[in-house]
Order: sequence, then C-alpha cells, then structure tokens
Amino acid sequence: MRPLSVLPVCAVLALVACGSPTFVAEVKGETTVPAAPPGEPVPPLDAFPAIASFTGLDFNLNQDFQNQGITKDQVASAKLRSFQLKVLAPADQDFAFLDTLECYARTGDQVVLVASRQNIAALRLSAPNPVLSLELTDVDLQPFLSAPSMSLSVRGKGRMPPRDVRLQATVTLDVQARL
Repeated sequence: MRPLSVLPVCAVLALVACGSPTFVAEVKGETTVPAAPPGEPVPPLDAFPAIASFTGLDFNLNQDFQNQGITKDQVASAKLRSFQLKVLAPADQDFAFLDTLECYARTGDQVVLVASRQNIAALRLSAPNPVLSLELTDVDLQPFLSAPSMSLSVRGKGRMPPRDVRLQATVTLDVQARL
C-alpha cells in the first residue's frame, strides 16, 4: 500500500470527526391541575394550567447550554427528543381526567405545535405516578431558541380531577451547534 493513497481517507475521517457539536438540553417545570368543586357535577377542563418555568425561556441561562459552553446564537438546529408529563401527587392518580394535550412553542408572533396527544384517557396509564409521553412534530426550534425569549404553552381538554393533581413536565431537546 502506498502512503499517498491513505492521505485522502485520513482527511475525510478528520473532517467527519470535526462535525458540529450536538448535545441534549432539558427543561423541567411543574403545574397543578385544580380539583373539581366538591358536590357538583364534574365540570370540563377547558384550560390547562400554565407551567411557570416554561415562560420567558432564555437558553443562555440553561445549565446544559452552559455546560457545553454554547450560547443560543450558536444553535444550528434544535428538535424535541421527548415531552413527558408525570403525575407527582397524589401518587394514586392516573391520567383518566385528560382527553387531549397540545404543546406550542411561541416567540413574538411565531407559534408552532411541537407535541400533542389524543385519547389520553384511553391509554389507561395506571398509578402510581404514571408518565405520559406526547407525540412530537418534526419542527426545528432553532428560531425559537435563538430568540430573546420563548415560551412553551400547554393546552388541554378533559374533566377536572376529583383532587388537585401536581404534574411535572420534562422537555428534552437534541441541539446541534455551529462551530
């Protein structure tokens, strides 16, 4: 084998090894779905309570971005890897009170559906502490992450639960940065 024939292969491998860095970023938040008033017919759940830590997101302050030494201006691409809701309390509560959930990313005038789930009650996710995974859209969130701030809002329909239900939301993103 001639040494010169190995050089092009080594050059290609070096370029592949120097590809754009990718990492996983996570955002967590909690909310409480209020209980139905006692002694009355169960009213519909027409509005899902906001998740406070999902508003005014600035990814320059995100610990995963800081650990990578990446700023939001360096994001080339960002896509949802997962969006999950977990019942924290009461531990014996399931998701039977929910029918649908939709999550939207928002910045300025831009709004896009990023995750949703239909027929949630039919999934029969049983206690204790069930986890609901939403189905993801294939949206590049780079313009949202790079904006001065963005929000994730959740809309849901169903019936008010018999007791207050505390939920934890976990959003995981696959982020690709520019060099």
